[in-house]
Amino acid sequence: MTEIENDAENGAEAETEVEDAARGERIAKWAARAGVASRRDIERMIEDGRIKLNGRSVEHPATFVTDGDVVQVDGKVVDTPARTRLFRYHKPAGLVTTHKDPEGRPTVFEKLPPGLPRLISVGRLDLNSEGLLLLTNDGELARKLERPENGWIRRYRVRVNGWVDEKALAALSQGVVVEGMRYGPIEAGLDSRKGDNSWLSVSLKEGRNREVRRVMQHLGLETSRLIRLAYGPFQLGVLPKGAAEEVPGKILKEQMPKAGEAPKPGGAKAAGPRRRG
Repeated sequence: MTEIENDAENGAEAETEVEDAARGERIAKWAARAGVASRRDIERMIEDGRIKLNGRSVEHPATFVTDGDVVQVDGKVVDTPARTRLFRYHKPAGLVTTHKDPEGRPTVFEKLPPGLPRLISVGRLDLNSEGLLLLTNDGELARKLERPENGWIRRYRVRVNGWVDEKALAALSQGVVVEGMRYGPIEAGLDSRKGDNSWLSVSLKEGRNREVRRVMQHLGLETSRLIRLAYGPFQLGVLPKGAAEEVPGKILKEQMPKAGEAPKPGGAKAAGPRRRG
């Protein structure tokens, strides 16, 4: 795309935003901010006829909501979106990152500290993984924070069992194919080794489902512990296990990159202290 085409596209987007502001907010975005679900899920709910606006079924996600409108999901009135909030949560191992688990396993949302609003997760950590999990009451914010184009680095501390080949770890920086799946560059290094157990530092940008475990298995290593230390500029720090702490609104605003911009370097210091050890 040329610079002229890009400018024209950005101009069109800005024009649309002004136009939308005059008519209200698109219902998919409004409901996502209200914490109903992600925008994509809300669009599916609209297709299924589960959402009404002022008593009438919504047929298109481009329907607009203005002050005083009543939105219902499955017959229940949805409260007007509260201010956007983001929390750092120290997820313990043994919890599923979902609101309901068909297998009856304990979930993150059942174990949250009392007094928090209804929250959804930014990405996930699997059952046996622990560490930093971001939670928000705003589905639209969750979608923005998950975008690959943010280029945000996820940092992990990983304990593995097996012989660690440091050359094989270094080669991950070029990306790797595992069972037909192409993973992007991964920075991995050996921190310490005791017998057959080693601690590694692992950093990546994509964060696909079970990516670290699958790549380690590809290298002949069994992951026995996986701790996420950072998600972009937001860090686990010394947050106690099972605790949640809100990110101040000013810091959240500072860390959110605008369209086409890279994340601000050095911002992690303000988003939670580094975890040592």
